[in-house]
Amino acid sequence: MTDNINISKASNLSKYLDLPQHGAVLAEYIWIDAHFNIRSKCKTLDKKPTSIEDLPEWNFDGSSTDQAPGHDSDIYLRPAAIYPDPFRRGDNIIVLAECWNNDGTPNKFNHRHECAKLMSAHEKEVIWFGIEQEYTMFDESDNPVGWPKGGFPAPQGPYYCGVGTGKVFARDVVEAHYRACLYSGINISGINAEVMPSQWEYQVGPCEGISMADELWMSRYLLHRVAEEFGIKISFHPKPLQGDWNGAGCHTNVSTKSMREPGGMKHIEAAIEKLAARHKEHIAVYGEDNDMRLTGRHETGSIGSFSSGVANRGCSIRIPRSVAKEGYGYFEDRRPASNIDPYLVTGIMTETICGSIPDADMVEETKRGEEEGF
Repeated sequence: MTDNINISKASNLSKYLDLPQHGAVLAEYIWIDAHFNIRSKCKTLDKKPTSIEDLPEWNFDGSSTDQAPGHDSDIYLRPAAIYPDPFRRGDNIIVLAECWNNDGTPNKFNHRHECAKLMSAHEKEVIWFGIEQEYTMFDESDNPVGWPKGGFPAPQGPYYCGVGTGKVFARDVVEAHYRACLYSGINISGINAEVMPSQWEYQVGPCEGISMADELWMSRYLLHRVAEEFGIKISFHPKPLQGDWNGAGCHTNVSTKSMREPGGMKHIEAAIEKLAARHKEHIAVYGEDNDMRLTGRHETGSIGSFSSGVANRGCSIRIPRSVAKEGYGYFEDRRPASNIDPYLVTGIMTETICGSIPDADMVEETKRGEEEGF
């Protein structure tokens, strides 16, 4: 019944999406709120912008998103990146925006601003990232998609990269999201079903500098929007279901120009030493409830200790076998949880491995439960 309703809604909507807009362009502004949720609203433009500078600054009620007090609630949206809109298509666009206060300072929850400064300061390093975003799908009744009502599926084993009924679920959502990302110019490099049924992963990257976090946030927006049309909820919680199931992470692959060149292994090893010295600082920005995932089981290291190894998925940092063999390439930080703010993670990673002086703004007040005031 629900499927028939969704098909009917899609058919009705398509009639209106095909109507001419008479030169108007719809710009969907999206931003990140105080709780790492995505918000958006749409603005009509009289022509298609050719650059960020062509887009107007906008505003919203920050008291409704926990980003400002009610007596001084206006928060300004400053456009930061433009993407084609796969839902409205045509000349319509999606605008990724930063949040700024009316006194000209970045909003407390605008982590992009500090991240961009770090990337600019170390642009000579040509740092590349690739992030593996895991997520879990639930139906409208908050049951994992495909799971028996009130019960559990067979133990994990046949689901990872599975094929066939009973092994994978909601592939239609995954495929739709894949195409939406490609249409919008997101550098999505792959997808796969994960170890727990109803859990999937997609990879974004390699992306250089600030574009990594921009594109990951945009890919999340697209995932929520696609799933909305299928009546499915997306969870980025690192341990969405208790029991003998793998958690959900955002494994972050990293390399600098020197790491990617012959002899780069020494630079990778030097970076790992720096990461070991700042384990606690990194864990602080690697996602809320990450302690539920980083238990030392289910292909994770322990949250309380730092480790590294070649081809070892139980370590904090994994060096791929091929990289160890060739002597250059990249490393994978397996500690970040699926609900990270990628601006915080890529920012502190750049700060640490490039050897800059620690920036307090990137590490303080990062956990949502610790954030107070405005």
